Amino acid sequence: MPLFGSTFSPKKTPPRKCASLSNLHLLDRSTREVELGLEYGIPTMNLAGQSLKFENGQWVAESGNFTGDRREMQRLRKRNQQLEEENNLLRLKVDILLDMLSETTAESHLMEKELEELKYHSRRRK
Repeated sequence: MPLFGSTFSPKKTPPRKCASLSNLHLLDRSTREVELGLEYGIPTMNLAGQSLKFENGQWVAESGNFTGDRREMQRLRKRNQQLEEENNLLRLKVDILLDMLSETTAESHLMEKELEELKYHSRRRK
């Protein structure tokens, strides 16, 4: 067992094979974009019959599609606001109930401890 030398000697890695067998790397940039599909364009989607496109970090309705559904959008926004308020109220109630439960549990443990001490003292007196 050597004191200052290391007995670890990794094996030599074998030489690498050709990186790519494809000739696409020999093509010019515009041909590669056409071949590999690098020209994505603006993302679009169709949701419930409405066509939306992604511009400047937000989904925007394409022109003319949402004009008839403004009332529906307002109704949905109002409903969403109501549900968010209800959700906040329910979270507050859950927090209050958890506080009450922890307080009751702590009181119960204290009473059990006092009861055990009283039983212990009453046994010692007998």
